[in-house]
Amino acid sequence: MNFSRKPLGLLATATLIGATLLASCAADRRRSVRPVNLPGWPADALYSQAVIANGFLHVSGVVAIDRATGAAVAGGIRPQTQQVFETLATILKTAGASFDDVVKVNIYLKDPADVAAVNAIYAGYFAAHKPARTTVPGADWPAGILIEVDLVAVAPEP
Repeated sequence: MNFSRKPLGLLATATLIGATLLASCAADRRRSVRPVNLPGWPADALYSQAVIANGFLHVSGVVAIDRATGAAVAGGIRPQTQQVFETLATILKTAGASFDDVVKVNIYLKDPADVAAVNAIYAGYFAAHKPARTTVPGADWPAGILIEVDLVAVAPEP
């Protein structure tokens, strides 16, 4: 008796089933990509304010723009940082998340001397929970922008 064919047939069948399941999961993940935008976000914008994909919420970079004037928020790094984090809070809430769900923060500063002022405001949003963080100094934006922040959070269950 030659039993070598039977195990090989079972192995081939198991491999085919596994590959089919993986392909199905990959297709489901692609279908699960969902943009998150605040009300009033232009439909013709070239990017989303955030995207939920594969269990994570990826929030685009946020800068401090005065919605009434379209100019940078006046007053320096503190009011700009406060505005950026308020906008991030609104985007997170719109997606069903909060700062407690954040796993990574990237902060881009025009002036590295502003780190202490930014940290003072940042600490109010991440008191107990400490996500991974990168701070990049030396960014050069036009029109008085001093800070940009993007982040990644765990997305809420659908």
